[in-house]
Amino acid sequence: MATFCRNIALIPFFLLLSLTFSDFGVTCLGVNYGQVANNLPQPDKVVDLLSSLKITKSRIYDTNPQVLTAFANSNIELIVTVENQMLAVLVDPQQALQWVSTHIKPYFPATKITGIAVGNEVFTDDDTSLIQNLVPATVSIHGALVQLGLDKYIQVSTPNSLAVLEESYPPSAGSFKTEVAGIMSQYLQFLSSTKAPFWINAYTYFAYKDAPNRISLDYALFNPNSGMVDPYTKLHYDNMLYAQVDAAIFAMARLGYNGIEVRVSETGWPSKGDPNEVGATVVNAATYNKNLLRRQMANEGTPLRPNMRLEVYLFALFNEDMKPGPTSERNYGLFQPDGTMVYNVGLSALSTPSSSSTPSSASISLASSATKAANRENQSLVNWMLVFLLTFRAFM
Repeated sequence: MATFCRNIALIPFFLLLSLTFSDFGVTCLGVNYGQVANNLPQPDKVVDLLSSLKITKSRIYDTNPQVLTAFANSNIELIVTVENQMLAVLVDPQQALQWVSTHIKPYFPATKITGIAVGNEVFTDDDTSLIQNLVPATVSIHGALVQLGLDKYIQVSTPNSLAVLEESYPPSAGSFKTEVAGIMSQYLQFLSSTKAPFWINAYTYFAYKDAPNRISLDYALFNPNSGMVDPYTKLHYDNMLYAQVDAAIFAMARLGYNGIEVRVSETGWPSKGDPNEVGATVVNAATYNKNLLRRQMANEGTPLRPNMRLEVYLFALFNEDMKPGPTSERNYGLFQPDGTMVYNVGLSALSTPSSSSTPSSASISLASSATKAANRENQSLVNWMLVFLLTFRAFM
């Protein structure tokens, strides 16, 4: 009987521990940390911001030593990038080994590097010579990781523009452009053999901007809408992003590759644009990212792969004032460079005022309203469990 009572008493105790130490942070969403600007916070401040947001994944577009050092011991998973112009050099296995030995090995594992992006949107770049170098450079970099014993921890892939697809509607018609199909097949063979993901930069904004009279804004923004049914698979899509991802999956299947995971390396919506950039508004940007965050917190998969959570990296952390192109390119950020929010994506910010007169970049703690409610409810439950535990022990 005494043993039975002790076991019963342990039940609320362990439940209490599990509730007390549960993390309700936004751990499922990655954020791209671009740096094409002259007014961004120092990297250590950026790490503080990401940590306060409870963001556990980020991606950078180079291997900046200052950034890699700042991310050390932060427990934030980091994808780094080989710039496009380096691909021709890294085709050489010895050069690749030197690159990994210099840009990766000194920082790992203190800096939690989990991926290397070999170039960015190479298949659709104006410099067609890059395509010829992509697979050999990717193989060389992976070979260097194997040689240094890092391949178990770091995946190698390349982010692709959605423009690499010849067809994307309906999703089941997804196919790659004929001119890249040959090299794409080699690339997919590498991904399949190394269990690395296919990364895609998918922006529903571009599709809506180009055809606002044909594409439903609600469908592009994840808002409630009637959606569409793929006539061949009969799968229902209530948002464009999931349809774009599934189109990429079908395109790979057409080349004979069915089991490769697709991850969204970039997606987002601009908060400002030129007069001809339809839909680039603060309201739409906030709506898209808020709805995306809700989907991520629900661990959703796409209709084609409902049981595989879709990993997404939001673009971007900051507005970047030196990016070329239309106004929208400089207005994808969740935050201004001074640390103030461009808009609230359903996150509540608690900032500590700075003692100086400059804008505060002090700690910003974000949690969704749903998460905060859950925290309050669980804290209440913890308190009741504690009372129960103490009362129960008093009668033992």
